[in-house]
This record gives sequence, structure tokens and C-alpha cells, in this order.
Amino acid sequence: MSFRDVIKKSVLEGFVQSDIGTVAVLVTLGITTLLALYIYYIYRLSSRSAFYSRDFNKTLALMPVVTAAIVLAMQSSIVISLGMVGALSIVRFRNAVKDPMDLLFLFWSISVGIVCGARLYEIAIIASAVVTALLFLLDLVPAAKPPYLLVLNSTDKELEPALAELLRAHARASRVKSRNLTAQGLDLIVELRTDNGAALVSACAALPGVESVNLLAHDGEVRY
Repeated sequence: MSFRDVIKKSVLEGFVQSDIGTVAVLVTLGITTLLALYIYYIYRLSSRSAFYSRDFNKTLALMPVVTAAIVLAMQSSIVISLGMVGALSIVRFRNAVKDPMDLLFLFWSISVGIVCGARLYEIAIIASAVVTALLFLLDLVPAAKPPYLLVLNSTDKELEPALAELLRAHARASRVKSRNLTAQGLDLIVELRTDNGAALVSACAALPGVESVNLLAHDGEVRY
């Protein structure tokens, strides 16, 4: 049989592997399901976002099983492999990821499916354990204290020199982020760092012409 005939027969009949039997498929999907449930639990445990989506978490649990089944099918036949490549190349995902950590769980979920589909179960289990350990250990690392935003409304349009002198006494590294001058007065937003917010607010409120003072601290995350 010529090389061309071998290639033609392989494309028409597929590279069927006899060692992928029913038991191997069941074992692969069973281990993948256990790891998928583990990812589901870890995501629910580590998620502190107000935008937590149960449907997204269920997607994380189902994705490894589907991916493992695809990898098993691609191992059994080159025809299926080419078909899968063609089918997946036209799939476009348009859902926006609300939290950067969701990217980690998506990649983790897909990776578990691929590795388990290749029947490298030990790698999938060890990698999942390492990812979990790093996930919670890095969460214990103290983050830098975010700066405050001082929002001040005053009827005195010449307030800035007095405010600057006060900030030098009560704050560090202050800078004006927004300055709004109206017929009624002056509105300022100042970014600063301070160790005694209560004293700063009281001192600002005592300035002549100040109508309201707000000190905001926000790190860009929404938690419940």
C-alpha cells in the first residue's frame, strides 16, 4: 500500500485508537467531574464580588467535562479533530468578564478539561491543588492602603491656600483631582493619604466658607 493510500484511508476512516474504551471514557469523565465540582466550590468560596453569577459558576463546572469529551473525541479520529477545529473557530464569545479573577477560573476550567481529556490526571489534580493554595495565600498578602478622596464644597473662592496649609499638616502626598469654580463658590476633589481622617474632616469643616466635607475611601472593588 502506497503512502498516498495510507493517508487517504486515515482521513476517510480516522485514526481510531483501540485503547480508548468505555471504561477509559467513564474514568476520564468521572475524574473531570470531581475536579469540576471542586472548581465550582472554590469559585463560590473565594468570590466576594457583588456581581457573583451562579450561572457563570455552573458554566465553570460544566466546561471541563465538555472539554474533556472533545479532547477524547479528537484523539480517536482525525476527521473529528478537523471538524472540531472548524466548528470551534467560528464560535465567538461576547460576554464581558466582570472580574479579572474570572479569567483565571475560565482558564483553569478549560485546562482541567484538556489535561483530563489527555488522561494526565495527576497533573490536573496537582495543578488544581497548587492553584488553590496560591489563590488563598496571595489573598493573605496585605495590599497597599488606597488613597482617600476629599470632596469639599465652599462659598469661598479663595479657599485653596488655606486648604493647602491644612493638608500639609494632616495629610501626605495630596493633589487636586478636580477643581470646579461656579458663581456660588468652589468645589474641590483632592486625592490624599492620611492616618487620621476624622481630624482632617473636622479641620476642613472649620475653614471659613466650607459648606460640606466628604472623605471617601474606595479601592475599586465592590464587596458584600
